[in-house]
Amino acid sequence: MALFGFGKKITMPSGEDALPGRAQAIPTAQKHFIKHTSLKGPYPDGFQKALFGIGCFWGAERVFWQGEGVHVTAVGYAGGFTPNATYEEVCSGKTGHNEVVFVVFDPAKTSYEALLKLFWESHNPTQGMRQGNDVGTQYRSGIYTYSDEQNAASQISKAGYEKALGRKGFGPISTEILPAPEFYFAEDYHQQYLAKNPSGYCGLGGTGVSCSIGTKESTVV
Repeated sequence: MALFGFGKKITMPSGEDALPGRAQAIPTAQKHFIKHTSLKGPYPDGFQKALFGIGCFWGAERVFWQGEGVHVTAVGYAGGFTPNATYEEVCSGKTGHNEVVFVVFDPAKTSYEALLKLFWESHNPTQGMRQGNDVGTQYRSGIYTYSDEQNAASQISKAGYEKALGRKGFGPISTEILPAPEFYFAEDYHQQYLAKNPSGYCGLGGTGVSCSIGTKESTVV
């Protein structure tokens, strides 16, 4: 989290300037602290994946693990250049990675659109390379899609929510919507951090604008 004194880098590094990283994965937890499901799978047949960045991943993960139909969540790094980066490397601003939440959900119990609703309403997607007091490239708003259907739903919801935010005086949405890059699991102590540390820091705050979305049209109030 930016308040811990790490560099507040707001410009993405180039591939040439990024830290080299390492070949081996960073050690992490095996089981979800609350759900006791496997972080790395295997996941049940028919379940789907989603990947979001909404600022500090401690609070962001809690948003999604509390969602109906969610099988497991994990925090990690994605969207940059450095393979198997550490938290300190990500916070240096020299990896290009975002702090993200990986979600596995049961489509029989919830929908990708329901997760998008949680995404939009849980943060301010107009702030660029920051979220509240957390400043840096790793706090940018991002949706990373695993299918054409997820991309279409994300684009439709973004267009509708941007109109609603504009009516309330907010600027344009800065959220990046990209095909899901490789996801690198963060260190053990970051996984389900706010369940292990209930009074821990969470800098997330929504706009107060509610969102009702669907894949054919986006209706926001």
